[in-house]
Amino acid sequence: MGLLDGLLGNASKIDVSSVTEELAPILSSAEQVVEAYKMVRDLIVFTDKRLMFIDKQGVTGKKVDYLSIPYRAITQVKVETAGHFDMDCDLKIWVSGQSEPIETKLKSGLAQDVQKTLANMMFT
Repeated sequence: MGLLDGLLGNASKIDVSSVTEELAPILSSAEQVVEAYKMVRDLIVFTDKRLMFIDKQGVTGKKVDYLSIPYRAITQVKVETAGHFDMDCDLKIWVSGQSEPIETKLKSGLAQDVQKTLANMMFT
């Protein structure tokens, strides 16, 4: 992940083995990490069972907020790709029972990768 991407908060793809090790205490015994993206300290994790948004809070990052969304609860996905003057993509995910989407920014080259991963997880 480039320094500029980190400062802007854009997500970059990371190795799943380190994420699997970090999340081992909270993953089910039959659950596997498929893809993971990092934004400074926060993570977006795709497992074979759910989508997780992990928000590390505070100076030390010891306080962690886990948002776990089963794929069956996702009703809509919108990805706005980067234009000539945009350096990032916008990802919006609507979840059943919520009127406002979950929003995050991705590095411009990740839009297709994230869409494909979401499609693979939601439609299998």
